[in-house]
Amino acid sequence: MAFTLRAAQGGDAAALNALERTCFGDDEDSFSPSQLKYLVTKANAQTRLVVDDDGALMGYGTLLFRRNEKKARLYSFCLHPEVRGQGLGQRLLLALEAVALARGCDSIYLEVRADNRSAISLYRRMGYEVLHWMEDYYHDGCAAWKMIRSLGESASTAP
Repeated sequence: MAFTLRAAQGGDAAALNALERTCFGDDEDSFSPSQLKYLVTKANAQTRLVVDDDGALMGYGTLLFRRNEKKARLYSFCLHPEVRGQGLGQRLLLALEAVALARGCDSIYLEVRADNRSAISLYRRMGYEVLHWMEDYYHDGCAAWKMIRSLGESASTAP
């Protein structure tokens, strides 16, 4: 199966919501449908989607930007469990890094659940470094790691 990466549009909100529920459940840390629509249509953000041959949404990542700030924030990132381990996370992350570079950013930072070993492994392979530990960060009490990656010419060719 082939996958395409593209920018999200307002009409993608329902599919984003369904994927959000699949990846994160209905806990207090997941986005509501209205929050997802706002991120795609009104926020100072960019969302990239991974879509399969049939047009089904299989992953997404959202970057937030602040005026006069050279750091982008990876605000949300997920892949459907059925497509994990196929290199799509790396592909999506590279696409988001290219968006950040095009917006004039010199780095991307993120927070990741301390118990999400696969995401931490992906971020480390892609050159993200741990900044610090964030105790009791998530609603359920789980801690997080704050990580950052400096961007540059090598961002589009990360391992």
